[in-house]
Amino acid sequence: MGSLAEGGGYSPTSHHLNILEEVLGESTASNSMVRSYTRSFNGFAARLSDEEQQRIAGKKEVLSVFPSRKLQLQTTRSWDFVGLTETAKRNPIVESNIIIGSIDSGIWPESESFSDKSYGPPPKKWKGTCAGGTNFTCNNKLIGARAYGSTSARDEEGHGTHTASTAAGNKVPDVNFYGLAKGIARGGVPSARIAAYKVCSEEGCYDQDILAAFDDAIADGVDLITISIGGEPRAFDSDSIAIGSFHAMEKGILTLQSAGNSGPGATTVSSVTPWLFSIAASSIDRKFISKVSLANGKTLVGNAVNSFTLNGTKFPLVYGKDASSSCSEEEARFCLENCLDSDLVKGKIVVCNEATGRKEAFRAGALGVITLIGEERADVSFVVPLPSSALTAKNYDLVKSFINSTKNSQGSILKSEVIEHTTAPIVASFSSRGPNYIAADILKPDITAPGIDIIAAYSPHASPSGAPGDKRSLKHNVMSGTSMSCPHAAGAAAYLKTFHPDWSPSAIKSALMTTAWPMNATNVYEEGEFAFGAGHINPVKAIEPGLVYETLKEDYIKMLCSIKISFFGTCPKGVKGSPKDLNYPSMQALVESDNSFTVEFPRTVTNVGPAGSTYKAKVNTDSHINVSVKPSTLSFKSSGEKKSFFVTVSGKGLPIKTRVSASIVWSDGIHNVRSPIVVYTES
Repeated sequence: MGSLAEGGGYSPTSHHLNILEEVLGESTASNSMVRSYTRSFNGFAARLSDEEQQRIAGKKEVLSVFPSRKLQLQTTRSWDFVGLTETAKRNPIVESNIIIGSIDSGIWPESESFSDKSYGPPPKKWKGTCAGGTNFTCNNKLIGARAYGSTSARDEEGHGTHTASTAAGNKVPDVNFYGLAKGIARGGVPSARIAAYKVCSEEGCYDQDILAAFDDAIADGVDLITISIGGEPRAFDSDSIAIGSFHAMEKGILTLQSAGNSGPGATTVSSVTPWLFSIAASSIDRKFISKVSLANGKTLVGNAVNSFTLNGTKFPLVYGKDASSSCSEEEARFCLENCLDSDLVKGKIVVCNEATGRKEAFRAGALGVITLIGEERADVSFVVPLPSSALTAKNYDLVKSFINSTKNSQGSILKSEVIEHTTAPIVASFSSRGPNYIAADILKPDITAPGIDIIAAYSPHASPSGAPGDKRSLKHNVMSGTSMSCPHAAGAAAYLKTFHPDWSPSAIKSALMTTAWPMNATNVYEEGEFAFGAGHINPVKAIEPGLVYETLKEDYIKMLCSIKISFFGTCPKGVKGSPKDLNYPSMQALVESDNSFTVEFPRTVTNVGPAGSTYKAKVNTDSHINVSVKPSTLSFKSSGEKKSFFVTVSGKGLPIKTRVSASIVWSDGIHNVRSPIVVYTES
């Protein structure tokens, strides 16, 4: 996927067909072609056998060939929690000229979040179109829509509507989930415009469609792209999102991607590309709970977004193993699919050893369900299709003990309550962790943002719980995932761009990273910066970061060349260095265990604050490593001036599976520009 050739006389599609004809023959080439990318970068998708793929890959004008894979989709209170309140400083006129491109499962155009009341016409820079299909209408808020692999851009799943409204939805009053968590739902930049690119359906999200969406979004004139989609990490030159976002970066467009929902294990982060802004998920100061009331007087607190009420009436409890005639006892304990007998659960509350048992209990017609969740998963609540509560082991065992010791055990499940979450923000258990599997010396994720129990607009055609048969129709829903945190960061980036419309993608990213709220970094390998990157997003603080780390296309190409990837540009002969040399706002190095080491990070900062500023470096570290900064003072005569420095990290040797954290803070007494430093050994 190289850049388009400049100048007239070149037809990308004809060139693509010529390449296919040389391999397949003239008669079958056009039938093989799936899509030609011609608006923003140069490439095509085609149906090929393994042999044909190899033959095309061998051509000198072809940079890379890789198979298309299927990827998966990965918030009222959340914006107040990160400090972006309704009274925060804003530039509303500039904000209305910001266009956010959402690559997702489409959008529900009739949602109040996308009403164009009081909006003027789209910005003149907009070059896109409304191709949403039959009975789909855009307006001056939702200014564009496109669909790939389907006939309509209408969101039938709710995911794309939720993410788009989180980033830039209008202010909608009196939003709630069946009376819970009432408030104003709004995006980070409510006056901004939205362009929706539907690449996902129930089947998944395919590479060829994702590339087509990037190709269009770049040419259409969006200012930034949010994409809450991911899969297993791939090499940069065979990752559709890495490729598309690189070409977006070339045109000054920042792409933000969800980090993934495969946590809390190490090396699970799927968004690993340095020019992408990779977003982890964390909690806000609001939590949904669902209580279980037993007939013996005990009340147990569990998790669920449960809109149902049993009015405190007690009903029979039945353990899954006693409610099945078709499955083994072990399978029935977990309430696996099609295990529960409807006649054995009717009018009863089923007790299941697995959280997914709620869908089976709902299918079988149970009155309610109590499920078991691990302690590490007790930080998130999900919308349920019937009265439900998920209990951790201690409380769950009390329920089982009550059933075993009582002939006619009974209980009830109460409607959910919303309580204050005093320890927030904490990184979500499901949020994918580093270290970076593809580029070991680049810290990922970059930052964390709200992603647990987020209320935002939703498709009324989609099931709120995801359970087949849940026919409730909602305009707003509660969802959790890095899919929800990514548009929070996108809204923050758009907010920052309203104050600094000429800043590069890397400058915006740097400002958000270096002003983030620091989070607690323990010495557990799987956690710390591997979970939250530079910290928790702080949009208002990022308006005046003082200094930024700017990274240009040439810097990324040099970094890629240092790891023998020439996909995005020609590598000069004898190129030296490593990813540690990339002018990144964070610093990370993988070192050999039990061996002494010295690592150097060259960095350059640009003064975006006042002229005549002097910054001094402060290092925060522990006894495992030594960190020095040279020079330790930077004086800037003018705004826009650049200064370089070196950070040297050394140690006598770290055990296997160790992560040591430090940080450097440049301060002029007003601005504090913080960069995390991570040194680690392999697991």
